[in-house]
Amino acid sequence: MTANRKAKVVILGGGFGGLYTAMHLDHVLDRYPGLEVTLINRENFFLYTPMLHEVAASDLDLTNIVSPVRKLLKRVSFFAGEVEAIDLESKKVRVSHGLDHHEHELDYDHLVIGLGSVTNFYGIPGVEANALTMRTLGDAIHLRNRLIALLEQADTECCTDIRRPLLTCVVAGGGFAGVETVAAVNDFIRHAVRFYSNLREDVLRVVLVHSHSVILPELGKSLGAYAQRKLAERKVEIRVNAKVTAASGSGVELSDGTYIPTRTLVWTAGASSNPLLDHLPCEKDGGRLVVDETLAVKDWPGIWALGDCALIPDRRTGNYFAPTAQHALREGRVLGHNILASLEATPAKPFTFSTIGQLAAIGRRTGVANILGLKFSGFFAWWLWRTIYLIKLPRFEKKLRVALDWTLDLLFSKDFVQFVTFRAPTISSAEEESGPYQPRAATRPVILTGTWQPVISETVVGP
Repeated sequence: MTANRKAKVVILGGGFGGLYTAMHLDHVLDRYPGLEVTLINRENFFLYTPMLHEVAASDLDLTNIVSPVRKLLKRVSFFAGEVEAIDLESKKVRVSHGLDHHEHELDYDHLVIGLGSVTNFYGIPGVEANALTMRTLGDAIHLRNRLIALLEQADTECCTDIRRPLLTCVVAGGGFAGVETVAAVNDFIRHAVRFYSNLREDVLRVVLVHSHSVILPELGKSLGAYAQRKLAERKVEIRVNAKVTAASGSGVELSDGTYIPTRTLVWTAGASSNPLLDHLPCEKDGGRLVVDETLAVKDWPGIWALGDCALIPDRRTGNYFAPTAQHALREGRVLGHNILASLEATPAKPFTFSTIGQLAAIGRRTGVANILGLKFSGFFAWWLWRTIYLIKLPRFEKKLRVALDWTLDLLFSKDFVQFVTFRAPTISSAEEESGPYQPRAATRPVILTGTWQPVISETVVGP
C-alpha cells in the first residue's frame, strides 16, 4: 500500500452487525485520515427488527422503527445497492444499484461480511409461492395489507364456505418471530373486526403451528407453557408437534393430517445463510463462515464476518455464539476495534459475551422474559420488553416517536388503513385544434370506460 493511498474498509450489510461495525469506525474516523470506510446495504435505512410485528399490528407507525443510515453515520460513506458477487482473490466486490441495476466494482483492503440470513422454505410444496414472511419492513406492510384486504372481502362475501378461509390465518414457527407475529395478528384482527358490520369475532381463526411440544423453546418449558396458555385463552389455536407439509392458495396441509383452509400463511419457521456465501472459497459449516475469536475468517487476512454469516467460537462453552441481535451489535463493536488494531499492528480483542436475557411479547400487554436466569411473565415481562427495546432503539428521535405511538395506543383504537399506492385516474385524448379551451357542460359527464387502471402495490418498499 502506497503512502498516499487510503486503506479501504468495505462493510457488506446494514443489519445489527454491519451497522454497529460502521458506527464504531465512524466515531473514530476523524483520527484516522488514512482510512476510508464504505457501508453497502440494499435499503437506505436500518430496520429495528424486534419491533417489526408491531408495525404489522398497527401498534407503531411504519417509519418509526427505521432510521436513515445517512443520519446514523457522519464520516462513513454509504452505498445503497445490491451485492452481486464477492471476489476474494482480487479483493473486489461487485454491486448494482439504481433503477437500471447499474454495476460497480469496489476494491477493498478489509472486507466485513454481515449480509444476514434469508428465509428457507425447505422445498415444501407450495410454501414459497403462497407464504408471507416477516423479515423486512415490506413484509410487515404486506401482511397488514393482506389482513385488511381479506377483512374487507369477507365483509361483503355472502358464501360461508368462501368467507371462512378469508378469516383464517396460519403462522408456521413457534420461535420468537412466530409467537410475536401470531399474537400481534390475533390482537389486530380481533380489534378490527368490530368495525365490520357483517362479521363477528367468532368467525375468526388464528392458528400457530410448531414442530416441538412447547413454543418458545429458547425460554424454557415453563415460560413456553405459560405463553401457550395465554395465547389459547385469547383464542389462538396452537398445533404442536406438527409441521406444514404443503400449501396452496386455498389452504395448508399439516404433518398430522390436518388440512386448514386459509388464504394467509405466514412463514417464520426457517432461515439459512446468505446464498452469496456459497461461492466463497472459505471454510464453512452449515453455510456459515468459520471465524476465530477475533471474527477474522480463517486463512483469509483482511476478511471478517459476523452475525448470521459467521460461526463464532465461544471458548467458555466450546460451542458457538447464538446469531441474535444482542450478539451481533456487540460483535460489530469488537470488529470495529479489531480492524483498527490490524491497521496499527496491535493485538486484536477476542469476542466474548454472555446473553443478558431473552424476551417475547405475546399480545395484550403480556410478555415472557428470562433475564439473567430470572423468569418473568405477564404485564411486568411485557413492560420489560418495551423498556429494553426502546432503550436499544437507535436515535433519540425514534425513541420519542415510538414512546408517543405507544402512549396514543392507550387512548385510541388501532388504524386498519391499507398502505397501498394508486396512480391517479388519467385520460389520453386527441388535442382539440380549433378555438380556445371550452369547458364541457356539467350536463355532459365524461365516461372513463376502461381507461382507469390503478397500479396497486401491496408493499411500500422492496423485498
